[in-house]
Amino acid sequence: MSADCLFCKFVAREIEPQVVAESETAFAFRDINPQAPTHVLVIPKRHVANAAELAQHPADAAGVLALAAQVAEAEGLDTGYRLVTNTGADAGQTVFHCHIHLLGGRGLAWPPG
Repeated sequence: MSADCLFCKFVAREIEPQVVAESETAFAFRDINPQAPTHVLVIPKRHVANAAELAQHPADAAGVLALAAQVAEAEGLDTGYRLVTNTGADAGQTVFHCHIHLLGGRGLAWPPG
């Protein structure tokens, strides 16, 4: 945990987000600024800054992806969904605790951005 990290405070329940699901290694909650009808953030409970750091912890990475799939199923996203992670400020990352955006509930255009 990182004492000054917003998402670590969510995991510790110091700040209570709108929790969607949780596992031993991952945590999912609704985005406060949704960009699709379903917009959930899925994070590792371990504090890592970005996807590159998460890759150094394969069990945590697998846990994040498994929880994302579980949430997608629970949210009824059987026709498809998108998983997006931003790594670094130039990619749009604003909270430096790795997180995956789970987006769905409407058709999603390509390319994004």
